[in-house]
Amino acid sequence: MKEVAEQNRVHIFDTTLRDGEQSPGISLNTQEKVEIAQQLARLGVDVIEAGFPITSPGDFEAVREISQRVEGPVICGLSRTHKADIDAAWNAIKDSARPRIHTFISTSDIHIEHQLQTTREDVKGQAKAAVALAKSYTEDVEFSPMDATRADVEFTAEVCAIAVAEGATVVNIPDTVGYTTPAEYTAYFRRLYELVPGLEDVEVSVHCHDDLGMAVANSFAGLLAGARQVECAVNGIGERAGNCSLEEIVMLLRTRRDEHGLDTGLDARELARTSRMVSRLTGYSVPPNKAVVGRNAFAHESGIHQDGVLKERTTYEIMDATEVGLESNSIVLGKHSGRHALRDALEQLGFRVDGNALNQAFKRFKEIADKKKQVTALDLEAIASDEMRERSEAYNLGWFEVEAGSKRQPKATVSVVLPSGEESVAQASGDGPVDAIFGAISEAVGTEAELARFEVEAVTGGTDALGEVTVWVRANDKLASGQGVATDILEAAARAFVRAISNALEGVAIREAEEATADAASERTPGP
Repeated sequence: MKEVAEQNRVHIFDTTLRDGEQSPGISLNTQEKVEIAQQLARLGVDVIEAGFPITSPGDFEAVREISQRVEGPVICGLSRTHKADIDAAWNAIKDSARPRIHTFISTSDIHIEHQLQTTREDVKGQAKAAVALAKSYTEDVEFSPMDATRADVEFTAEVCAIAVAEGATVVNIPDTVGYTTPAEYTAYFRRLYELVPGLEDVEVSVHCHDDLGMAVANSFAGLLAGARQVECAVNGIGERAGNCSLEEIVMLLRTRRDEHGLDTGLDARELARTSRMVSRLTGYSVPPNKAVVGRNAFAHESGIHQDGVLKERTTYEIMDATEVGLESNSIVLGKHSGRHALRDALEQLGFRVDGNALNQAFKRFKEIADKKKQVTALDLEAIASDEMRERSEAYNLGWFEVEAGSKRQPKATVSVVLPSGEESVAQASGDGPVDAIFGAISEAVGTEAELARFEVEAVTGGTDALGEVTVWVRANDKLASGQGVATDILEAAARAFVRAISNALEGVAIREAEEATADAASERTPGP
């Protein structure tokens, strides 16, 4: 991790597992969240906002598991200014070596009147009580005046002053709906520093959304105005248009460090791997033209550009691809490689597997190695991530057969292993082999599922490349995604569809649990 002078050190607060997971269709289980959190620790983020514990028993459990199993970063739990929220957050994070409670309430009049249906005085009282209660649990308390950029700056300053007086160690200024501009945001910060006693003695944070495409620019403006924590998400995922992109703000600071002197100290070589992991587990593909981690980020089509790069890379590249881990694909295994070699290779990639998990991964590796000449680091990442999705308590693909040809309607027979362990076999016809497989899976599960989106990507190049399929389905009034990896696209599609249905059905159970959770569901607020 790169050493940075403390006054120029920007702390990275990652909200992939909280704000990022609030993106429509994302459904991560506890193990997947832990794997992402461990990779974030490997990347070197300072704070992981692990979730919003009050919202459901599943979210509470995931935050608690991360607190117990992830070392290094601060582990943060989000809460409204309600006592039940703060209690839940503390109980979820208390096993962490470095716990933080992040509590919030809106200061914009539009939220106070229409959402909270209360008064400014009540907001001040709630902020005071919430920070005091959180402070009684842990020294590290963050406070956010939600929708601050649409709020009266003088009133927001009053509320922030109360939070600082009660012991808040971090004050976050959210651009909750992505409304502000860099110049406005800078002026807002300058005014807050003038109005809030002691603000210069606490850490000030930025949390910007991308509704107008300015989340990174606004976050950068806030940092130049004095903030030293930036709240962001891997691949920029999050509510609506998303959050400030972690990889973009990190490399913006790194690349232009000579101009402003700021940096993060993160191991940027882990950026690409982190991006791929989050993309696979969430089902949110990375656009090819995505800055820093998109597959075209360092690609040159123009002859003039190609000529320039061949002569001197810096003619058309302001970053080196190896700096973000895009060319760190050195691990190569073959069909003769053993369990120990596989385990060592997976550990190099940040996956800790042993016992039965190793046996299953090895079995899968051998099957793929028989079909491919070489299994690369990217292949191993895909295999390991795919195996993580196999859970005994969920629906899993058993086997499938397809009859298809240009002169007859395709027909599929599919076996699905139910959560009970029983096997359900069903048949269906369709417009094509994929449609037939999906119809048979729906029959086997006993659920009508509508395909909303279907994506295929090659993990690596070549005719023997692993195919990665992402599907989005609507089932039981819930949109959910699933992913599958295999050398056979039909197998990858079948795995993905089963997992999407499983996630949708599990989502229904979670929603029911939320309704039974103390006043959380009736007043649920998405967060800053």
